[in-house]
Amino acid sequence: MSWGTELWDQFDNLEKHTQWGIDILEKYIKFVKERTDIELSYAKQLRNLSKKYQPKKNSKEEEEYKYTACKAFLSTLNEMNDYAGQHEVISENMTSQITVDLMRYVQELKQERKSNFHDGRKAQQHIETCWKQLESSKRRFERDCKEADRAQQYFEKMDADINVTKADVEKARQQAQLRHQMAEDSKADYSSILQRFNQEQWEYYHTHIPNIFQKIQEMEERRIVRIGESMKTYAEVDRQVIPIIGKCLDGIVKAAESIDQKNDSQLVVEAYKSGFEPPGDIEFEDYTQPMKRTVSENSLSSSKEGKPELKFGGKSRGKLWPFIKKNKLVSLLTSPHQPPPPPPASASPSAVPNGPQSPKQQKEPLSHRFNEFMTSKPKIHCFRSLKRGLSLKLGATPEDFSNLPPEQRRKKLQQKVDDLNKEIQKETDQRDAITKMKDVYLKNPQMGDPASLDHKLAEVTQNIERLRLETQKFEAWLAEVEGRLPARSEQARRQSGMYDGQTHQTVTNCAQDRESPDGSYTEEQSQESELKVLATDFDDEFDDEEPLPAIGTCKALYTFEGQNEGTISVVEGEMLSVIEEDKGDGWTRIRRNEDEEGYVPTSYVEVYLDKNAKGAKTYI
Repeated sequence: MSWGTELWDQFDNLEKHTQWGIDILEKYIKFVKERTDIELSYAKQLRNLSKKYQPKKNSKEEEEYKYTACKAFLSTLNEMNDYAGQHEVISENMTSQITVDLMRYVQELKQERKSNFHDGRKAQQHIETCWKQLESSKRRFERDCKEADRAQQYFEKMDADINVTKADVEKARQQAQLRHQMAEDSKADYSSILQRFNQEQWEYYHTHIPNIFQKIQEMEERRIVRIGESMKTYAEVDRQVIPIIGKCLDGIVKAAESIDQKNDSQLVVEAYKSGFEPPGDIEFEDYTQPMKRTVSENSLSSSKEGKPELKFGGKSRGKLWPFIKKNKLVSLLTSPHQPPPPPPASASPSAVPNGPQSPKQQKEPLSHRFNEFMTSKPKIHCFRSLKRGLSLKLGATPEDFSNLPPEQRRKKLQQKVDDLNKEIQKETDQRDAITKMKDVYLKNPQMGDPASLDHKLAEVTQNIERLRLETQKFEAWLAEVEGRLPARSEQARRQSGMYDGQTHQTVTNCAQDRESPDGSYTEEQSQESELKVLATDFDDEFDDEEPLPAIGTCKALYTFEGQNEGTISVVEGEMLSVIEEDKGDGWTRIRRNEDEEGYVPTSYVEVYLDKNAKGAKTYI
């Protein structure tokens, strides 16, 4: 099968077909190019997705990746990043092995096609020229034959006419012979041109056109083969990355299989274990015995005789609220929680029977209190002092991490010791390097002045000493937490915030406290009687605690009978010191005689704040 023999007369159709083939090739190139763009875009989106969910450095998210499930997710993100890299490889290989190659081949193909069809048109033009020559000689031969025939007829006519002179007859005969000779010459020329045309035509249809069409056929077949090879390359480029993509997927599966739920559960215990023990049993309260509720702090600080002995089961026997002075403790623990009563309508509230009543707090059922304890978040550990509580509210963290539960504190201290040891090692390596450099300078003075390194060496040595002292301090706190050292003195305990193991059970009970109007935590009303008794045990230990400074004065507008815990009774016209202004709950904290504190309704007093006092607000 040859286009030269089968399609000898389809020059124009072959020209259209080969152009269509080139268009198909260019369309395939465009397809591959768009595929590479898609692969690049997909890889970029995968990388952005992996980067988006990567844990941020020095953030809380980074700490979460200690769990095996989070580690598996991180491995998945890393594998997806490698997976994206393989799609970039696909794009690069398709571009270099297919797109660039085919674009160059298309240019060569267009040039070859142009050359072949140029030769074909040239052959066509040549045969057309030969045909025109043949037609021209044929018409000339025909014309000469006709003219020779007319000249012969004219001669014969002249020769038969007796009236025509001999000269005219001779002239007609010569003219007839001339026309006959011209006809013979035209015949010979026509015959020669015809033979040459037939030869050219045979060569055109049997040699030139078949050769040109054969070249065009080979060109078209090469184009078809080339596009087929490109399609194979297209598949092979994908196939080459399948093993690596499979390894990425295997890595994801392996990461998923490495998830250990038991290990994660243990990490949760290590992360949130407080080291406290569960609260002990709640003692039965016998309400059949006559009970007297305390009206003011004077009654609380009266004789300690007759105070009931509290018994706690197991390790719950210990001190409760050990780091707050008695008067502050009672004020904090018994501050009112309900809205204050409205001021009386009459000028003299004392004339009203029974007077205004302070809010009464209802006792909550035991199940509600237990649920509240189980769901409440750990608060400040027994509030070693009001200053520590305020500092924690402001976000300040003690250096010894005493605001944390024992187990969490131990972990923080251990981490701090490890960090300090790393810094010491770094400084030590720097010191050794400086020492070696100094030795080199001593041996080769031309390289540098050894004295220039003394200042830097002294600075590094000082840093090492400072870090070692700090490490010893944190190691001492860590040893105390881990029980390797005996309990320190009360002064050291107050500085470090540590307390012995007997208070762990009592500290746990602090999780059931509530907030008073000043933001500090207080115990539920069911434990108020116990706390009032226990608070007196710490008078001697915390006498050096400074009282809150007065921020102004106030004048009682009405008489108020403080019948609830945390309130204080005032008489109309009495002048008192303001130590804490109304925080929006309707209560103002006042002090009488530097030792008696409590809350009164803000509407019952007229407050005069000192503008120069620390923490006082200016009212216009």
